[in-house]
Amino acid sequence: MDISTINWNDIEWEHVREGVSRKAFSGEGATVSINRLMPGHEPRPHDHHYEQIVYILAGQIDFHIEDSVTRLGAGGLLVVPPNARHWGVVVGDEPVLNLDVFTPKRAEYAS
Repeated sequence: MDISTINWNDIEWEHVREGVSRKAFSGEGATVSINRLMPGHEPRPHDHHYEQIVYILAGQIDFHIEDSVTRLGAGGLLVVPPNARHWGVVVGDEPVLNLDVFTPKRAEYAS
């Protein structure tokens, strides 16, 4: 059995675009990522074939899924179904840290 371990603090932040960065780690069947969204970042609506579970660690965000908007703060959770158009907008002046779990794993988030 191959067991992969790592400390989040040892993973460098990857610049995604202005105001957005992430760290990611994958196993055989799932990927987890920590995303840092800065106030004023440009939201980019998108969809993908992955199921995504969102867990907010810090800050507040208006999370859009299709025509629905849910405000989440620290401790908030939601599920983005596969192929659903979604995006987030930071609320207030505090950066948002969110932990995402994707299944199946996202090969492009290689770790």
